[in-house]
Amino acid sequence: MSNNTIDGKIIVITGGTGSFGKQFIQYTLQHYKPKRLIVVSRDELKQKQLRKKYPEESTPVRFIIGDVRHKEAMFNATKGADIVIHAAALKQVPLCEENPTEAIKTNVIGTMNVITAAIENNVERMMLISTDKATNPANLYGSTKLAAEKLTISMPNAKQNDGDFKVIKTKCSVCRYGNVVGSRGSVVPLFREQAKSGKVTITDERMTRFWITLEQAVAFVHLSLSKMQGGEIFIPKIPSMKIMQMVEALAPGAQVVITGIRPGEKLHEAMISREEAPYASEYEHNFVIRPLTPNTVDTFGGKACAHDFYYASDINQDFLSVPQLIEILKNVH
Repeated sequence: MSNNTIDGKIIVITGGTGSFGKQFIQYTLQHYKPKRLIVVSRDELKQKQLRKKYPEESTPVRFIIGDVRHKEAMFNATKGADIVIHAAALKQVPLCEENPTEAIKTNVIGTMNVITAAIENNVERMMLISTDKATNPANLYGSTKLAAEKLTISMPNAKQNDGDFKVIKTKCSVCRYGNVVGSRGSVVPLFREQAKSGKVTITDERMTRFWITLEQAVAFVHLSLSKMQGGEIFIPKIPSMKIMQMVEALAPGAQVVITGIRPGEKLHEAMISREEAPYASEYEHNFVIRPLTPNTVDTFGGKACAHDFYYASDINQDFLSVPQLIEILKNVH
């Protein structure tokens, strides 16, 4: 399909060898015609493996070893780019709790480096990939992603530089969504492995989560890229699932062992807080939180959310059934 936002453009994706990155590359090449797709990551082994699938001689994919913690590396990686997708992050909640300095360096300072590099290189669009854990965060991972979101939607508006005003050409926005089915660290591979022993561990049987497939997440990012004006947070309408139904789908008949909620873990996740609701608008398939500044207006023609609206996994209008989960999981490896 044709897309003027993507076709003929140079796209950079940080964290490009991760679960989202690999799906983004595949989806983009299947549906669009970018001039170049530059994969930036610090994992040389994964880059080596990915190069076999996308050889530089016959595809528009290019590879750069680079760490978002290094501003100069990000400046060099984004030079000449039209679009930057920032997906690099430390994502494991327990590991971020145990290594707070490392999480801040990657998720906060790294995001600042990517945004700064994009602005300095006059990149047209920069999109941060975020998470529902950034909404009223209860752990360090969520807090770093909230900080990353604030940087993304605020930095382009901070136009004063050493007393002079600089015109910022780069549009910066955020895609915020829930747990990705089958991504690294998800419960899917864990439950499948535990099912072999006939015993599955969960932290609390009441737990609910938003759920989205990798392909849906990538498609939503592409849609948001085509609509962004700068400063928005795009949120998809996606179903919730109950943790006990996930156990039934992945490990039917297994013994369930309750281990207790881990530090920083929530019973339920939210994607729009009540504090954000006055700035949120609803559409057929998604929500948009407008820039959190006075007198902002909805430029997309959506329906304003009620001021006390709250979009959370436990009160979602759409829950996946066990048969639906089983069907979805057939395509998750």
